[in-house]
Amino acid sequence: MIRRPSHQSEAAQPPHTLKDAWIALAGLSAVFLFEMLDNSILNVALPTIGRELQATATALQWVTGVYSVVFGGLMLALSAVADRIGRRKMMLAGLVLLGMTSLATAFVATAGQLIAVRAAMAVAAAMTTPGSLALAFRLFADDRLRVRAMTVISTVGLIGLAVGPIAGGFVLAIAPWQTLLLVNVPIAAIAFIAIRKGIPADRPEELHRDPVDIWGAILGTAAIASALLAPALFVEVGADTWFPWAGVAATIAFAAAFAWRERSFQYPLLDLQLIASPLVSSGLAFKGAANLAVAGIGYLGALQLQLDWGWTPAQAALGMLPQVIVLVAGGAVISILVDKLGLDRAAWLSASAVVVGLAVYALLGRVGYVWIAVALVLVAAGMRVVGVVAGTNVMKGVPEDRSTVGAALADTAGEFATAVGIALSGTFLAAIFTGHLTASAWPTEQTAEFRLAVTWGGIALTVLAAGLVAFGMLRAHGEKSAPEI
Repeated sequence: MIRRPSHQSEAAQPPHTLKDAWIALAGLSAVFLFEMLDNSILNVALPTIGRELQATATALQWVTGVYSVVFGGLMLALSAVADRIGRRKMMLAGLVLLGMTSLATAFVATAGQLIAVRAAMAVAAAMTTPGSLALAFRLFADDRLRVRAMTVISTVGLIGLAVGPIAGGFVLAIAPWQTLLLVNVPIAAIAFIAIRKGIPADRPEELHRDPVDIWGAILGTAAIASALLAPALFVEVGADTWFPWAGVAATIAFAAAFAWRERSFQYPLLDLQLIASPLVSSGLAFKGAANLAVAGIGYLGALQLQLDWGWTPAQAALGMLPQVIVLVAGGAVISILVDKLGLDRAAWLSASAVVVGLAVYALLGRVGYVWIAVALVLVAAGMRVVGVVAGTNVMKGVPEDRSTVGAALADTAGEFATAVGIALSGTFLAAIFTGHLTASAWPTEQTAEFRLAVTWGGIALTVLAAGLVAFGMLRAHGEKSAPEI
């Protein structure tokens, strides 16, 4: 296993309580709030944006899609740069870019301009989001405080995710849609001030001075971006056309070229031995299983409630409420669970809960809503815990001077798993269901096809998530992920 050097400056001792670091935590929480709030609050405004900017359906899709592709594609490259020039410095620069691009929203007049602004905002997110995990981990020396700090940060973000669409609906009733993105300006300002004041600059021993692998950055960005695009293409144009398969081929080609480059170059962008570390590989597997489950059950569940059972959008939103409540309130039990079980057991138990929740939905979800609620609670509870403990394990498995790359790996694994979860669900629907999903009424045959697609889609998600959890447990076996804390 790669050992991470431990250096503590005598001039600046790490905080001994969360209260000692409240300014830093406020800034890091604001960064994560922006990341979680951004897409969720904008989705509410898409119909309004389409009307005012006369945007096509494809343009509206790219308003949100370009953000995910650029964000996911650039995280690894920009994180490698941050590990060289300083994580705090990179985050502050990203917050300035976020504020400027958010202000630019006020002057948007076409869908193309909005897509460009969203792409620039994604660059800012790629500069800041991995750094929030890396800086939170570096801020404390004790694992218990690290878990609690990341729980606080993630809880703030999840609250934003939960209330964002509701708040966005109220804002649209009294203000133009641009207001929803202009809210990022004060968030960025608060985060900038708090991080500049509450987090010290990176120490020289926490950084490294290897040259930046430009070709590795290009190939890695292309591989991740194409990997995020390919699942979306399967949903949009279907598996019976050549286009999405070309995306898969491009992903494989770019990934192979990236792996060859990183193995042969003297100063690789990503040392592949980091991923081979038991802590890192198991953490990434658990993270992937959780994000896959949340995305898949969210996609299938929302369609089932509205299209199959005839619920209104408002009723469907209430139907998904158990997931939201557990995601927001679940932070209260994370520290208790980790204290009793340790990071290792907490990680694989919570990831296993995700798999059980998927199985309940796949096998019993169409029987009645109570089983959907049970599945949502299990998946959300597992996701809430594994999101913190798996991220902590990944950070513990990378050297101190590669911490931002470690955080980017965890975030990228989550983004990719989310895309795969939606694509896998959509592929089963496209393969089994005939006709138009949004038709006002289905004949009996189509209803049966839809339910069969949901069942098999849920089973496929369960099998894939179970495989990831099993892999994570095998990687963690034989080397304890963390001391009991």
